[in-house]
Parts: sequence; structure tokens; C-alpha cells
Amino acid sequence: MNNQTPWDLWKKAFFNWENQTAKYLEEVMKSPLVLKPGGVLLGTMTKNRAKTNQMMTQMWGNMGLPTKTDQERMLHAINQLQSKIYDLEERLEELQEKEQ
Repeated sequence: MNNQTPWDLWKKAFFNWENQTAKYLEEVMKSPLVLKPGGVLLGTMTKNRAKTNQMMTQMWGNMGLPTKTDQERMLHAINQLQSKIYDLEERLEELQEKEQ
């Protein structure tokens, strides 16, 4: 005799529906009817993003403010200097310990 609760029946139906839906969507997502427009949309969005970034960089530069690239370059230089300072501090401590 089958002692399945309503919850067990619902779960079984749900998992069956989920599996069938996943198979269907996988096929749909592989379809050229979906991929081609999706690729065109992604390409257009990428080009627009690049143009926007270029325009913003130029705008910041025209105002005399550092661009994102300038800021990243400065942060890298600051990190390098900070690393060198830490190394010098460690060497100085070692030398001071040897003198004592």
C-alpha cells in the first residue's frame, strides 16, 4: 500500500515539473532564435558601455580631475611606496636589535 502524504505527492510533482522545465529551457537557450538577438544585445550594450566610459574619462579630464585610470595608477604607486616603507622599517628594527 502507498503511504505517501500530500506533501510527498506535491514534492514529487514539483520535482517532475522542475526537471521538465529545465530540459525545455536548456533547449530554448541553445536555440539560434534566442542566441543571435542575445548576442546582438550584449554587443550593443558593451559598445555603449565603452563609449560611456570614454566620455566620462574625457569629461573628468577636461575638468582637471583625475580619471579612474589616474586614480588606479596613483593607488598602485602609493601601495608600492607603503610596501617599501614597511620593508625599511623591518630592516631598521633588525639593525637596532643587532646593535643592542
